[in-house]
Amino acid sequence: MPIIENTKYMHMKKTSITLALLFALAGSSCANAAAPEFIRTASTPAFETDFTEAAEKTVNAVVCIKSFASRQQNPYGNQGGYDPFGMFDFFFGNPGGGQRQQPRQQQKQKKSEPVQTGLGSGVIISEDGYIVTNNHVIDNADKLEVLLNDNSTYEARIVGTDEASDLALIKIDAKGLSPITFGDSDAVKIGEWVLAVGNPFGFNSTVTAGIVSAKARSLGTNNKGGNMSIESFIQTDAALNPGNSGGALVNLNGELIGINSAIYSNTGSYSGFSFAIPTTIVKKVMADIRQYGTVQRAMLGCSVVELDAKLAKEKGITAAKAGCLVASVNDMSTAKELGLQEDDLITAINGVEVHNFAQLVEQISKFRPGDKITVTYYRNNKVYQKTGVLRNSQGNTAITKKGDFSELGCAFMKITLETKQHLGISNGVQVQGLKGGAFKDAGVKDGFIITEINDTPVNSTDDVEYIYNQVMKNDNEEHVLFLKGLYPTGKKYYYAVNLENNE
Repeated sequence: MPIIENTKYMHMKKTSITLALLFALAGSSCANAAAPEFIRTASTPAFETDFTEAAEKTVNAVVCIKSFASRQQNPYGNQGGYDPFGMFDFFFGNPGGGQRQQPRQQQKQKKSEPVQTGLGSGVIISEDGYIVTNNHVIDNADKLEVLLNDNSTYEARIVGTDEASDLALIKIDAKGLSPITFGDSDAVKIGEWVLAVGNPFGFNSTVTAGIVSAKARSLGTNNKGGNMSIESFIQTDAALNPGNSGGALVNLNGELIGINSAIYSNTGSYSGFSFAIPTTIVKKVMADIRQYGTVQRAMLGCSVVELDAKLAKEKGITAAKAGCLVASVNDMSTAKELGLQEDDLITAINGVEVHNFAQLVEQISKFRPGDKITVTYYRNNKVYQKTGVLRNSQGNTAITKKGDFSELGCAFMKITLETKQHLGISNGVQVQGLKGGAFKDAGVKDGFIITEINDTPVNSTDDVEYIYNQVMKNDNEEHVLFLKGLYPTGKKYYYAVNLENNE
């Protein structure tokens, strides 16, 4: 059974994501076949490709990342997800029998010494120590160590993460480093040579070569990103193994064209195909994290299906052979502003062709709310171009700002009047850009709308920060935030955020 596996080397436990794909292997006997006839052909010049220049430009920009985590039990149990008895249980005890121990009755637990839980790779993108890697390489880590190619070691801090794209930005206190040069992944062609540089199985600065096998591959493996997941991989046959995650995929000029992320395997090790996140996505995500502390996610605001021969015949589409067919259009969206309708066929964004959903997502992910884009589409086999302003998931162009209280591990965005009316609420702030922190530990997901914290209504980042500061000032009380709210689907959730685990 084939496996799609993140290429992070797990010392403690090896995990993988298994896809339900079965392959029929066809074979035939050649015992009675005629012997092949070998024909001598004219001599041809030897094929020569020099990888040395690209390797020399890359190896010093790729680092080894060791992740460490402490083992500590959550005294509040698993509070993620919806439990209709959750808040009753917190305040009145377990209806099933006996009283559940209250938070302030819990004895404080000390964190154990961190132990190494994984090993991966990263790529230096600035002289002063900014490094890009995969989110799954540093996910749930309490401590990160970075080993450079010259064997010097630094402790790293997490600047920001993005589960939707499986990317993360970390920082070491160093100067005069050798950052990689970014290339244009849009210009990459199927069949061209590429190099992968990383730390498979802990072997530092390992270089492997291959060709680009495909572009805009979607594997459906990034579950953490939920509905916001971005998957548009560069597929190669360069050998990747556990430990390569977060490393560099470069062209023959030594320019970064992708961040290696996953392998396709029957065994958990390399078996022929590897996948990298293109730099079109990487550059945008890293720039957002550095500038805003969290990713600014733009939405086109419509659901689509990929065009195939059967669908084209059914819809009478003859003017184009590929694209994304509009199935529905959301209110307060860019698609609505552009006048897109059901059965319109989107074929390009800003002149870049999109043949499938992965390509469409990749192109939209380049932009922020407030940016203008031009959409090329067909309607009744006639081509149109319309320009509009991209919006966020709330239907506006607001920029999500990160609060100073980084312990919570997220940012907060005001919700629109339209959203309040739609959900039947009078106040609230939406959680955005979740990374490792107290909120994530409690089970909170991106998009959660907080209406109350500790029975106090909230309507802004300032409200959240004020309540947080009040709780942390009181040394006589347990440092816990009780969240009440709902997701955009309308389903209500409750969470208890234990701040003492992060002290």
